[in-house]
Amino acid sequence: RQRAVRRGGGGGGGGGGGGGGRVPGVNGHFVPDPFVAPALAAKENAVELSGISRAHWEATWSDAEVRGAQAAHVVGTWGATGAIAEAPLLERGEGVYLYDRAGKQYLDWTSQAICTNLGYDVPAAVVEAVTAQLVKLPMVYGGLGVTEIRCRMAALLAELLPGDIEGFIFPSSGNEANEAAVRIARRYTGKHKILTQYRSYHGGSATTLAATGDFRRWFAEVGATGFVKMFNPTPFKFQWGEDEAAATATALAALEEQILLEGPNEIAAVMLESVVGAGGVLVAPEGYMQGVRALCDKYDILLVADEVMVGFGRTGKFWGFQHYPGVLPDLVTSAKGLSAAYLPLSVVGMRRPIKEFFETTPLGWGATYQAHPVALACAYECVKHVLDNDIVQHAAALQPVMEQEIAAIVAKHPSVRQGRALGLFGCLDLVDRHGHYVQPLQGPSPEPVLKFRQALAENGIYGLVRPPYIHCAPPLVINEHELRDGFARVDKALDVLDRELGLAPP
Repeated sequence: RQRAVRRGGGGGGGGGGGGGGRVPGVNGHFVPDPFVAPALAAKENAVELSGISRAHWEATWSDAEVRGAQAAHVVGTWGATGAIAEAPLLERGEGVYLYDRAGKQYLDWTSQAICTNLGYDVPAAVVEAVTAQLVKLPMVYGGLGVTEIRCRMAALLAELLPGDIEGFIFPSSGNEANEAAVRIARRYTGKHKILTQYRSYHGGSATTLAATGDFRRWFAEVGATGFVKMFNPTPFKFQWGEDEAAATATALAALEEQILLEGPNEIAAVMLESVVGAGGVLVAPEGYMQGVRALCDKYDILLVADEVMVGFGRTGKFWGFQHYPGVLPDLVTSAKGLSAAYLPLSVVGMRRPIKEFFETTPLGWGATYQAHPVALACAYECVKHVLDNDIVQHAAALQPVMEQEIAAIVAKHPSVRQGRALGLFGCLDLVDRHGHYVQPLQGPSPEPVLKFRQALAENGIYGLVRPPYIHCAPPLVINEHELRDGFARVDKALDVLDRELGLAPP
């Protein structure tokens, strides 16, 4: 009987059962279609180096040559490339001013991307430190070696940050810092979800754009997982309550409801901008941040403070979260003001338990330029310059001027609904004749706004213009006269907007 079973079922080609021998062409070894390699559409990939233009060795180019190279080869980023076709050709900077190749002066009204905190007169100590590091040791990969400047910078930040925030890594941008913070939170907690606000911006990578709440996340959120949006305590179209106390209580109750429904055991972190930056300089109402911290503690969730814009004195305190008494984040990210944007550098700071966890567990994030010694040398001297020259106190002292000037603009211009100011971080909300925002944040801009943009440029105002918001965030070294002059220039441009919107006589 055993011999019969072997004869009848042993050669059936793996499947199918049934008796009898193998039938030719049936249930045999699978035969694929023959592979035919596609023909290569060959393209020339050699470059004759002797043919490289000698213009690259010339000291200067004409405006026509520069614009020609721009039109032929330069690609824009967030917006369409055509949007920068006529952008100013900037040549030099001095103090808080920029100058184009024609000599026109522009007041840097938003510290470019809220980053040129020390303006354009680079402190001599910064130049000397960068030059010395370039000459002595221009590069060390942080995964292989350690430099003195890396350890010095970490030690200084440990003194500048409160509590037990004492472990640091040094990526190259705010985007990288936030991406690293997400990785750290997930690896430390073993949980995946990250809660972020709708009115927020956290960076331009796939991960940080998914964390972002504003329209830019639409470019890349498909494929990123685990990011859950929460409503800000300051929504666009409704109020949480009739006053700040009521709004705070309701917003926090809604957040706790969301935490419970998402699952506390699934949420690694809540990541918030300490002061919402690109979304309109929004300071959390009294008690809100304290409530978020308490909810994080209750449900064993990390709190990540995104200080990329506001860290290093922008708001009149060294750190934005210091405007909320009693709040100590678990992770802090910052960039921009760290090196005054002279060189690319950012930082992630972590509390002691997190640092100790990664003493024996791989952090799981890295980059070639992490802890770049030249960038660190620049940042080390920039931070000491901020301390030596009372830059943070200077920003705080100018807040009353910001408030006074913004109040005057709100009172004068029907196209401005309201304004906000914290240190040297301010914003105006622009509205149309019906009292609604003059445009969505994602655009496109209507004709009156285009005329307003033109008027700003004609009046020598340079910087980010993102209607319906107009940010007011000049370099922290600006003086009162220069600050008032900047508001006077904006005031003239708003006259144009009022007229174009039909809110003032032509």
